[in-house]
Amino acid sequence: MFVVNNFMMAIAQLIDFLLTAYMWIIIGRAVISWVNADPYNPIVRFLYDVTEPLLSRIRRVIPMSMGGIDFSPMILIMAIMFLQSFLVPTLKQLATAMG
Repeated sequence: MFVVNNFMMAIAQLIDFLLTAYMWIIIGRAVISWVNADPYNPIVRFLYDVTEPLLSRIRRVIPMSMGGIDFSPMILIMAIMFLQSFLVPTLKQLATAMG
């Protein structure tokens, strides 16, 4: 059973890393939106392509742009923080309970 335990721990750590990396990508996207960045820059395109699918879904469900301020990145970051504080520890506790 230690193999399943180690596998679950590795999955939990991988999910935690991916969520943290995606949160930093969202922060980078928000910072880029404050300046007049070149839309043809590969980094700007990458940030836009990776974040826009989720941000557009949030904007459709919760149209909260008031006064030109887009709150969808903040909502997505809060969702990521929730997943990191709920899903990752739950997976780690399941792994330790299995072992």
